[in-house]
Amino acid sequence: MSSKDLIAKRVAKELNLGDLVNLGIGMPTSVSNFVPPEKHIVFQSENGMVGLDSTPEENNEDWDLTNAGGMPVTAVEGAAYFDSTLSFALIRGGHVDATVLGAMEVDRHGNLANYMIPGKMVAGMGGAMDLVNGARKVIIMMTHCNKNGDPKILDDCTLPLTAAKCVDLIVTELAVIEPTEKGLLLKEIAYNTTIEEVLDKTGTELIVSDSLKVFGE
Repeated sequence: MSSKDLIAKRVAKELNLGDLVNLGIGMPTSVSNFVPPEKHIVFQSENGMVGLDSTPEENNEDWDLTNAGGMPVTAVEGAAYFDSTLSFALIRGGHVDATVLGAMEVDRHGNLANYMIPGKMVAGMGGAMDLVNGARKVIIMMTHCNKNGDPKILDDCTLPLTAAKCVDLIVTELAVIEPTEKGLLLKEIAYNTTIEEVLDKTGTELIVSDSLKVFGE
């Protein structure tokens, strides 16, 4: 199993029966591939769709049916399509049970930075600012370190914040971490890592749970 699939499978376990869930652009879109039908999770895309399903098979894509990142998706029976006004009314109105987003940095306070320095040739924060304030649960799905090997979980974010103290859970290929009032709580580690590796690759102190679990086995 790839690291991406390992993370997505673990994130999927956080979603509850009947939840309305928004999946962010990029890695989070793969979460829908690991949710069993009996959970009846309804996925929402901010570009105006409720009822996203798993990624279509190669050469069977419908490019008129895409997620917010412009990538092809499938739809469940009864899916609905609407304009951005209604889409963001769902988000800002507190109707989204959970949102799964990528991140460039998260810190010990639960602050989130998921867009780059202004002036760079990259996309802006998009609907993330609305999602992290409107959704009832914010799950960050990301690699533990960036491409240079530097930690993405820090004492304090160095990039501009998308929102402050908004993160409820962080899931990486190495660990499941929960921001708390006392700091970041290490709740689970991946089956193929160690506590020492997680601590070494994290840019801030972690509180190791007394009931530490292993995921991905």
